[in-house]
This record gives sequence, structure tokens and C-alpha cells, in this order.
Amino acid sequence: MSIVVAFSGGLDTSFCVPYLREEYDLPIYTVTVNTGGISEEECAQIEKRALELGSVGHYLVDARDELFKRSIQYLIKGNVLRGDVYPLCVGPDRVVQAKALVDMARKLDSKMVAHGSTGAGNDQIRFDIALNVLGDDLTILTPIRDLGLSREYTTNWLKERGYSVSASTTTYSINTGLWGTTVGGKETLTTEKTLPDEAWPTPSPRNAAEDGERLIITFEEGVPTAINGAALGPVDLIEALNETGEKHGIGRAIHVGDTIIGIKGRVGFQAAAAAILIPAHRELEKTVLSRWQQYHKAQLGDFYGMMMHEAQYFDPVLRDIEALLDSSQETVTGTVTLSLYKGNVTIEGTKSPFSLFDTGVATYGETNQLWDGRDARGFARILGLQSLLTHRVRSANNSKP
Repeated sequence: MSIVVAFSGGLDTSFCVPYLREEYDLPIYTVTVNTGGISEEECAQIEKRALELGSVGHYLVDARDELFKRSIQYLIKGNVLRGDVYPLCVGPDRVVQAKALVDMARKLDSKMVAHGSTGAGNDQIRFDIALNVLGDDLTILTPIRDLGLSREYTTNWLKERGYSVSASTTTYSINTGLWGTTVGGKETLTTEKTLPDEAWPTPSPRNAAEDGERLIITFEEGVPTAINGAALGPVDLIEALNETGEKHGIGRAIHVGDTIIGIKGRVGFQAAAAAILIPAHRELEKTVLSRWQQYHKAQLGDFYGMMMHEAQYFDPVLRDIEALLDSSQETVTGTVTLSLYKGNVTIEGTKSPFSLFDTGVATYGETNQLWDGRDARGFARILGLQSLLTHRVRSANNSKP
């Protein structure tokens, strides 16, 4: 028997390793699932930390490609921004992390898995649902949640046993991923205060590069494939945009929203690639999609994002929506030119072989070749007919127009 722990190297998962070893007197294996945002050096430091805490074996699983294929590509295709602000930075990561945890438990013939989520946030639900779906025969251990432990308590508990604890992990909870980084702390427990500069993983937009930067993003069927003509795989492209965008202070904000468990929550986030790709993709869609494609995509994209956020990834309706999103992207091919400057993303233009912006047919506000003035007069008369009849009836009955 053994216990497999999802391990990030943060305060909560650092507590889980020695606590579970003491409590169950079983070997502890740790698994770090790389869903982006951590370097090779950081991965090595996480492994060292796990072994220092008592893990008998540490495993690193690279799940970035799987995360893109399962989730991020559809967050782009659906232009998903929760509350028109938040790009679901790390929530979708929990599905692939849970899958890797279950796979490792099977490999090690373990019947118990553990995660370090608290009882107040969304991640506890996301992990539990994914683990229950993918490993319904496994026992899920959640000591932080079950014992109702504070960050101060777990810090002191570790220090009493001789383990070092970084002051930053006690003050702020930071979660990194390919699609962005979230930051939580005392300031996000209210709606009044912003996070201080030292809480963020990147420099403030105020201290960003003085010179702006122009980028050309290429999309093929809705998927970003190149930056300034240089072809990149989706993971490399997103990581490159995160690095470039952060240099210009792009993608930093604070979001207030409804949590899965029914309370309001607030979180800071840094998501440069999302802040670049979503508006670029949306602008290209405006150029190539019909008005009704855009309208219905917006409704379904919002619903898809809500279901993803609220741990409903495994509901079959999401596969149905993904099929529609894939179909809608057949003509979303072309380039988008944009500029970055001190926290701002400005779309400058789009170009596509599927553009419906056909100046050979008509120029908005000027000339056209498909109809003449008589056609336009008749169209306006017919289009406004119901409004005219309604106005006449209401006027005759002294009702408001």
C-alpha cells in the first residue's frame, strides 16, 4: 500500500507529504503534473522539495500538450472569458492533473490519492469530480480540507518538524499554468483592495518596456500557428506569447465571480497569452464568420466556459459544443496584426482568404454593386414595417411607442 500525492511544492501540498506519512505510516509518492508555467529548474526544485519532505519517489508528468488539446484550444475557439474578464487560467488544468494522478496510482498499484485543496475554493470540487470519474475505486485524501487548516497552522506545523517554509507561500497562494497564473492573498478576500506589486509574478505595467511591440499572429482553422511568420507548436507559441506579453505588462487583472460552491470569490491573474490570443481570434472571426455564427458561438462559448469552470468537463454536452466550435473554425484562417504597449493590446488589422469584407462588392457607407438606391429604399420599408404598424396602433390607443 502507498499514497500518491498531487504535489506542486506549495505550502498545502508540502504539508500533505509528511502529515500523511505520519498519519498512515505508508510510503508517499509525489506527482507533479506540468501544465505550464514552470521551468526545468523549478521542476528540479520541486522534486528536491518532495524528497526532503519524505516522498519515497517523485514523478514529473508533462501534460501541456494534453491540456491544449483537451481544453485551451476550445477556450480560444470559444473566446471564453468568464465575466468578460477571466480566461480560466488554471481550472481546466485540474482534469489533466487528476488523470495523471490516477494513472500513476494505477502504475504504483496504490489505492489512495491525495490533493491539497482547501474546503473554501473551486479546486477541491474539480479534483474530486475528476478523480471520482477517472478513479472511482480510489480513496481520495484531503487533509487540508478535512481538518480545516489555515496557512498559518500548516506553516507552523512544518517549521516545528524542521522543514523550511518560504514567507511568500504563507502570504500568497500562487497557481501557475500554461494559460495563466492566479494569485490569491489577504487582499483578494475583500473586494476593496488590489494586490501589491510584490504579490504578482511579473512586473507592473507601469514598469513595462517603454517601447511597444507589434506582432502578427497566424491562425489556421482557429488554432494559432505562428508569430511574425515563425511557425510554432501551440504550447511553444503560448509560452512565447506569455514571455513577450509579460514584458509589456499584458494580461494582469483581478476577477470577481461566482464560485462552484455558491459564494463570491476574487482572484488576481496574469494571463498574457490569453489576453493576446482571445481578442485576436475574436477579431479574425468578425472578418470571416456570419453574424449568426458569431451570435450563437458567443452564447455557447459562455456556457462552455461556465461548465468548465464549474467542474462539469465530463458532461457529454461539452463534447457536442466542441464539435460545433470545430465546425465553426473551418474558415477562421488568416493573420491578425496587433500591438502591445504597457498593459494594452490593440488590434490593428486582419487578413484572411475567407474574409467576408469584400470591397469589390460594397464599401460600407459609400458604394455598392449588388443593389441600387431603389432596392435599399424598399428594404428599409419592409424591414421597418412591423415597427411602423406597432407605432400606429399604439399611437391610436394613446400607448407608449
